[in-house]
Amino acid sequence: MAQTRYTRLPSFGVQVAVGMGAGLALGFLARSLGPDGAVLGEGLRTIGQIFVQLLKALVPPLVFTAIVASIAALRDLENAARLVGRTLLWFAITALIAVVIGITLGLLIQPGIRAGVDPAMAAAPATTGSWLDFLKGLVPANMMGLTATTAIADGRATTTVGFNVLQIIVAAIAIGAAAVRVGEAGTAFLAFNASALQVFRRVLRWVIALTPIGSAALIGDAVARYGWEAIQSLGGFVGAVYLGLGLVLFLVYPALLAANGLSPGWFFRRAWPAIQLGFVSRSSVGTLPVTEELTERELGVPRAYAAFAVPLGATTKMDGCASIYPAVAAIFVAQFFGVALHASDYMLIVLVSVLGSAATAGLTGATVMLTLTLSTLGLPLEGAGLLLAIDPILDMGRTAVNVAGQMLVPVIVAKREGLLGRPAEEAARPLAA
Repeated sequence: MAQTRYTRLPSFGVQVAVGMGAGLALGFLARSLGPDGAVLGEGLRTIGQIFVQLLKALVPPLVFTAIVASIAALRDLENAARLVGRTLLWFAITALIAVVIGITLGLLIQPGIRAGVDPAMAAAPATTGSWLDFLKGLVPANMMGLTATTAIADGRATTTVGFNVLQIIVAAIAIGAAAVRVGEAGTAFLAFNASALQVFRRVLRWVIALTPIGSAALIGDAVARYGWEAIQSLGGFVGAVYLGLGLVLFLVYPALLAANGLSPGWFFRRAWPAIQLGFVSRSSVGTLPVTEELTERELGVPRAYAAFAVPLGATTKMDGCASIYPAVAAIFVAQFFGVALHASDYMLIVLVSVLGSAATAGLTGATVMLTLTLSTLGLPLEGAGLLLAIDPILDMGRTAVNVAGQMLVPVIVAKREGLLGRPAEEAARPLAA
């Protein structure tokens, strides 16, 4: 009887990398074909959108059930309150380092002085951020954090339904705490929630298996639609932002890992698929299911802690969007319009970057964070309009750094608290590992 041979697939990270390579080739092909490549470009865009929609559809039930389960599990941890405090502290520390790098690069490169962008492009964006949005965003409008926005174009009104992850977290914490406090009456609910969480995790793994295909479509769509022409007029600004992102991702994060006795090579090998997906999807929330899965399964962070820290990080931990980018962009706008910034203004940039990501957690896009920074400094909001043309290109790098930071902090905190699981032995190997 002949034995059945099974072909062993490459690692998940390699599969995603191959998918991105294929997507680059398809994107350049669609672009080179001109009008004849429209069908290929639309196909890539459709597949990419479907993949991101699948991931986003799992976010509300996964976050809700995971947070409720983590609240039930955290009651057994003596240091639960300290874990939360340490997490928020490390969020602030890494954000502080990132914003200082952004300010330094903005002052050294001076992208606003040498910009070739047309001033006529200056226009206030449709969505802006304010500190009041944070307070309003904390209060759930409904139990699942659903939101609806209506846009009018060409005389037609289009309503888009989305969700506010921050509101889902707040609602889940309240319900989880209530289920724990009612004692035996809440046991059945917590058991059902734990069962539902396992079901959603199984569905998640099915969707994650499609990541190489989704990555190919997303990166191909980005190349086909945006190309690199838009970078030419704002080359200094793009260079400053990506240099800052690279310094944080490949210098600051490895240094923090090494300082805490962790191998950067170990971390990046296991976190890289989520970082890649963040790059091509341009959505921390869309990448959230993969981020949390890898943080637990590959990096060894306890599920009870990761289920709380990772979703919180996906809404409030944004070193790319909320620290580096608004710092460089604010300096760009000030230089472009000839507005002098003083030491107090730079301190405000630091303050807004460290605290502001929470204030815009219920909204979307780094433009919201930028407008919050500009309005705090008294700079013209129209300056944000100068940068909208290249925002998709920048958003890829920003989201990759966001996702990496959202995995980094739980790993460091878990290591410092002695909670890092089975992979911890490998994590502590020499840096060459």
